[in-house]
Amino acid sequence: MTKDTPKIELRNVSKRFGSKVVLDNLSLTVSPGKSLIVIGGSGSGKSVMLKCVLGIIRPDKGEIFVDGKNVLKMSGGEREETLRKFGMLFQGGALFDSLSVWENVAFGLIQGRKMKRQAAKEIAYDKLAKVGLGAEVGALYPAELSGGMQKRVGLARAIAADPDIIFFDEPTTGLDPIMADVINDLIIASVKDLGATALSITHDMASARKIADEVAMIYKGQIIWKGPRADIDNSGNDYVDQFIHGRADGPIKMEVLKP
Repeated sequence: MTKDTPKIELRNVSKRFGSKVVLDNLSLTVSPGKSLIVIGGSGSGKSVMLKCVLGIIRPDKGEIFVDGKNVLKMSGGEREETLRKFGMLFQGGALFDSLSVWENVAFGLIQGRKMKRQAAKEIAYDKLAKVGLGAEVGALYPAELSGGMQKRVGLARAIAADPDIIFFDEPTTGLDPIMADVINDLIIASVKDLGATALSITHDMASARKIADEVAMIYKGQIIWKGPRADIDNSGNDYVDQFIHGRADGPIKMEVLKP
């Protein structure tokens, strides 16, 4: 691995479910220490792309590299070691209802890394503080938290093990604009503090404009444009232009059932 080696690279990745093609020879690179946001509509393949990188879904063809190593050819032990580099903020938080907040944050440390509970608890409370949650929150349960607080707990869990790479899956979905901006600020601070590489998927353009170094757009399972955040308004791509401005008219046609 050299300084020019992408942190993450997908080469001609394809995945279909039955007759539905979800990823179609998709290629994408994420540079070390950068924050890349992939935008695109529902069903465009964003989540499947992330799951392929994480090994939750195996692509039908193509190659996926993390730090220059092909994860699809790794042994079980190598793959487990690679997955330790990742943290993830799931859409909706995905917290365990039966665990307290601190236990949710420490889950990967205790279950995945076999850390002693007390040591993991101390880390959990430290990470909660980094996302602006006081010690009193640690003893609560997810059902006792607002949506914004649940997102913060999810972020604390994502950074608990000081990952090299963080995935953000629709990080501001379901939040009001002010809380969404708070979460965006916390994401920026967390990624910077860790020196991590970030890959996010979203359809929230306010979030994309704030936390991205680069933006890519996925459409029908392919990356159709990628460039610096500053170039998004002058992409020269009609699909990107329609999407970022939320216009019904354009090359992207939505299937709507008419009465």
